[in-house]
Amino acid sequence: MEDFKVIDNYLMIRLPDEIDHHSSVDISSKADRYILSGKVGNVVFDFERTTFMDSSGIGIILGRYKKVSCFGGKVYAVNADSRIRRILMMSGLKNIVEIIK
Repeated sequence: MEDFKVIDNYLMIRLPDEIDHHSSVDISSKADRYILSGKVGNVVFDFERTTFMDSSGIGIILGRYKKVSCFGGKVYAVNADSRIRRILMMSGLKNIVEIIK
C-alpha cells in the first residue's frame, strides 16, 4: 500500500513506524499538497505500523485538521494501538479527531 492515497475525497495516510520531528516535516508537506489540490476534504491517519509518536505527530494531525476543517472536512485516526490511542486522548485530539478502532 502506498503511504498516501486518495479514495473518493479522503486522503489516506499510512504513517511510519516512528513519528518524530524528522518524519513529521515530510508527512505534513506531502499531506498539504494533496489537501491544497482541492481533491480531498477529509484525512484518515492509519497508525497500523506506528509504535512511537512524539509531539510532532500531534502537530501533524492538528495542522491537517486546521486545513480541512475550514472546508467542513474531518480527520480520522484508524488502527491506533493502546499507546497511540492514549496519546490522542491525553493531548485532547479526541475532541477533533474521530478515533476508529
